[in-house]
Amino acid sequence: MSDDAKTPRTTRRKVLGKLGSGMAAALTAPLLTPSVLAQQAAAQPAQAAPPLSVKRNPLTEYPRPPFPKQQQPWPGLASKMVPLPDHGETSYRGSGRLLGRKALVTGGDSGIGRAAAIAFAREGADVAINYLPAEESDAREVITLIRASGRKGVALPGDIRSEAFCIKLVADAVRELGGLDILVNNAGKQQQQPSLIDITTEQFDATFKTNVYAMFWITKAALPHLTAGAAIINTASEQAYDPSANLVDYAQTKACIVSFTKSMAKQLAPRGIRVNAVAPGPIWTPLQVTGGQAPDKIPTFGAQTPMGRAGQPVELAPAYVTLASQESSYATGQVYGVNGGNEQP
Repeated sequence: MSDDAKTPRTTRRKVLGKLGSGMAAALTAPLLTPSVLAQQAAAQPAQAAPPLSVKRNPLTEYPRPPFPKQQQPWPGLASKMVPLPDHGETSYRGSGRLLGRKALVTGGDSGIGRAAAIAFAREGADVAINYLPAEESDAREVITLIRASGRKGVALPGDIRSEAFCIKLVADAVRELGGLDILVNNAGKQQQQPSLIDITTEQFDATFKTNVYAMFWITKAALPHLTAGAAIINTASEQAYDPSANLVDYAQTKACIVSFTKSMAKQLAPRGIRVNAVAPGPIWTPLQVTGGQAPDKIPTFGAQTPMGRAGQPVELAPAYVTLASQESSYATGQVYGVNGGNEQP
């Protein structure tokens, strides 16, 4: 491992240590209640990264290509990426916009889901996250961060490609949180293939089960628990509008998500439930280094955008917070693009 690779991981350990007297201590000391962790976290803002309110140049505030060549076995871990993705661990500051809300976020261990979960907690929501068992180490970090914000964090591992598990996931989230106000269908699978011939039926099925079927199953299970003022947010992609040649199956699922979002927005508007989507551009997450991009494309990932870089997960968090909050009470059936300047309908 190079010195460059070691440096950001040391930084992550220092950051998490400040949030809870060290990650190991936080995870092995059950007597550390959320209120105690919140008090410990309160001591760290002066040494943390500048809050999002600080004016900064969006071209230079986050890492730019080239990135080191790297690959991980699916589903991958954010903690092993170089550079480490920024999910807002030290920068996101809440202002009570979601106080008392109860949220379920799929794919909440890393990437966009992690950024949304952290932001929701710092805005006052209790948060349950779903993830695959292989992502446990990343998920434990997120739960610690949620609890350090003084909110309830619930870990619900399992594979959403199973309808039975999706039904159980919602039931468990409702039971543990005491209700449900915000649902974020975010978990996704992306596997690039240079030719349609290379896409197996197994891959096609897994992509649709993860990205489309799970959204259908989870939303259907959640509907009986949602009341007026609730919000559903689905993670789409710019691939729904401008599909890449090597992401045929993935792009199809994202187009499905946009259509589902618009249909459900019309169906649920009479109940006072809003349904919107976020369509990210290239975002630095484990999705990319586990086969989502061709290995030789990783060093220049995001360079083709007008901003010349990939986005960081924390840059998506405000979109999810806004769409979940009462501030967006007249917004439903919308697709919010966060893509570094790429065109979007």
